[in-house]
Amino acid sequence: MLLTIIALSTKRTFSINLKSHGWIFILALVAVFHLWIQVTGLQYTTASNTGWIIGTAPIFMAVLGFVFYKEKVTLFQFVGIVVAIAGLLLLIGKGDVTNIGLIENKGDLLVLGSAFTWGVYSLVNKKISLSYSPLMTILYLFLMMAVIIIPFNLDLQTINSVISLSKLGWISILFLGIFCSGIAYVIWAQALRDMESAKVGAFLYFEPLVTVIAAWFFLNEEITLLMILSGLLITAGVFIVNKE
Repeated sequence: MLLTIIALSTKRTFSINLKSHGWIFILALVAVFHLWIQVTGLQYTTASNTGWIIGTAPIFMAVLGFVFYKEKVTLFQFVGIVVAIAGLLLLIGKGDVTNIGLIENKGDLLVLGSAFTWGVYSLVNKKISLSYSPLMTILYLFLMMAVIIIPFNLDLQTINSVISLSKLGWISILFLGIFCSGIAYVIWAQALRDMESAKVGAFLYFEPLVTVIAAWFFLNEEITLLMILSGLLITAGVFIVNKE
């Protein structure tokens, strides 16, 4: 709704390009899966862990770029990937890499999967050629995501949960929809259009720091020394990958 209002107020054209819509549909499938596993993972892990793990997305962007688009990965970048993985294993295993199991740490593993799918989303978004502006691309993207998601939520339980949503729940939904999705996705799409994907990904360095501070302030989550050390390793690895 927000993006539609902006598009109308700025007199954007709503013309349809079938080829571009095909690519946007692929993006929508990736985005739906990305958000689904991330939200599911958040039910089993902390917001702080989630922030650090999502910070590995630039690593996946670099690896996927090498595999599918033959983008160069230097020895220096490979070292960065190893450092980030070491920090990630330390974080997920809580200091003991033998503690990394599918059941005990499924939340962290799902969030790690969402970092990978965000790398896929960003690479596809970067490489495809669309006739739409970033604003219209994201508007059509969200419309397609809604079409994909709604059939799975047409039941009495979902309708009742929406009706009984608390004031705080609605504020949270509006914040996620307007700022974290609507505005953020448009800015990300614009940045990917104007900059190299590795440089855009570098800005994700700030996400773990912001998440940990916000989780401590709003959710009273504990910040441990192990978490800080693991996070610093992850951040250092991501920085090394994108330094060049």
